[in-house]
Amino acid sequence: MHNLSEQEIRRREEREHLIASGIDPYPAALFPVNATAADINANFTSKPDDYKEVVLAGRMMSRRIMGNASFAELQDATGRVQIYVRRDDICPGEDKNLYNTIFKKTLDIGDILGVKGYVFTTQTGEISLHVTELTLLTKSLKPLPIVKETQDEAGNTVQHDAVSDPEFRYRQRYVDLIVNPQVKDVFVKRTKILSTMRNFFNNNGYLEVETPILQSIAGGAAARPFITHHNALDMPLYLRVANELYLKRLIVGGFEGVYEFAKDFRNEGMDRTHNPEFTVMEIYVAYKDYNWMMEFTEKMLEKIALELYGNTEVQVGANVIDFKPPFKRITMYDSIKEFTGIDISAMDEEALRATCDQLNIPHTPAMGKGKLIDEIFGEKCEGNYIQPTFITDYPIEMSPLCKKHRSVEGLVERFELMVNGKELANAYSELNDPIDQRARFEEQMRLADKGDDEAMLIDQDFLRALEYGMPPTAGMGIGIDRLTMIMTNQPSIQDVLFFPQMRPEKFAVSKEGELLERGVPQDWIPVLAKMGINNADDIKAANPNKLFNDLNGMRKKLKLEIPALKNEEVKAWIEA
Repeated sequence: MHNLSEQEIRRREEREHLIASGIDPYPAALFPVNATAADINANFTSKPDDYKEVVLAGRMMSRRIMGNASFAELQDATGRVQIYVRRDDICPGEDKNLYNTIFKKTLDIGDILGVKGYVFTTQTGEISLHVTELTLLTKSLKPLPIVKETQDEAGNTVQHDAVSDPEFRYRQRYVDLIVNPQVKDVFVKRTKILSTMRNFFNNNGYLEVETPILQSIAGGAAARPFITHHNALDMPLYLRVANELYLKRLIVGGFEGVYEFAKDFRNEGMDRTHNPEFTVMEIYVAYKDYNWMMEFTEKMLEKIALELYGNTEVQVGANVIDFKPPFKRITMYDSIKEFTGIDISAMDEEALRATCDQLNIPHTPAMGKGKLIDEIFGEKCEGNYIQPTFITDYPIEMSPLCKKHRSVEGLVERFELMVNGKELANAYSELNDPIDQRARFEEQMRLADKGDDEAMLIDQDFLRALEYGMPPTAGMGIGIDRLTMIMTNQPSIQDVLFFPQMRPEKFAVSKEGELLERGVPQDWIPVLAKMGINNADDIKAANPNKLFNDLNGMRKKLKLEIPALKNEEVKAWIEA
């Protein structure tokens, strides 16, 4: 049994009253909406004749009852609009029950209403809908958090007591979207980012595809996978950590360019920029290289900024990020030298460990040369790149799927794009030599034997595909969640995911038997549950005098038709 608040109990009683009055609190019929709040507010003044027969639906967010007439606010998907409800208009006959009882006493903030009427301007100049018909579309059984709104001198809406608790907002996103309308704008922009990218790729002639999420080998990235089991085949399967290897198989098959917006999964840590389930876009284009992909990425990000804001500058925290090409370029070795003063380009693994010690960077025996370099860059360099910057030409040990550098021994043709101190995109001139690729996979297996649980497994089918011949190819992956964080100025990945991963919520479960054994009458068990007392341990921890007073207070407040308690009775329950 879940605890019910006083309001929840009252709303359930109102639901029963509606049903007894012949009103379905959840009607099935279509409601023929023909206008929105935003449309009315934006266009009524210039086109008043268009709003003489308006049908609108929305959630009631406020109400001011003034005798035989009332004002209320309805909120739909586009915003809020004021409605004016007069008793004799919605109850033209002698029966005034719809207004006097239903609207005034049985409806609540949060209920969803359908209204018909005409738009007018009040004496104070506020655009309002004069209601001639009112229909209850959904009865709300849980009260919304109260968020007060006022208008400042410039006419802007100012919220007071806004719902800001992250735990509540992320767990109950549906409530967050209702009471914090600005949150919806983040997700509208997220969708616009995706549609802009799709249009950009499609206009270049590239094909959107889908590849498997369940994979027999967790390939394509150095990451720890989620493992599941296929019962019919009696075999382990992995939720994909990347879609790279399947997309490159399609390039082998003859497509010039393919891309996919994919859900990937990595069984690793969670923080403000990482969620175990995340969205990534990967694109692969034949006969291109990483230099071409840098220019392509610049154009894509510039287009996104222009679509969202009409210019290339985006506010991110205290910084203004400018996505106007060209972006800065610097090699990884030069970046490390710039911020540490140390040239690591000729160092072996032992020297890199000594450098980590010198720079106070933690490391483990399982880390190979590539991981050590990555740790140095991550600790000392990455956070310094606020404006878009391509970090290029990585050590070969860090990139098992990347083509060797055409002119510098020991490097690969790879870039990562840093924005606001974090990696945003990762791209290669893709490795298409099957012999070299096999050797790189085998090196990854040696790292796995040393204890690196993020090392890649050998994908024999991918190697077979490469043996048929993959043309020179450029590939790029970009994290959609992190891109949305930047483009919408959100500090946490949880703010750009509708339903971020969280620990399971714990609900109190009533153990009525334990309370009955202690002498608690059945009638008082729901009242105790409302107070958070659900079992023997709960009641033993209670203060007898306080519990006595609280229970009798609840009896009066809820108008319960049960005898008042005596102090001795309550004390006996606790001491039993």
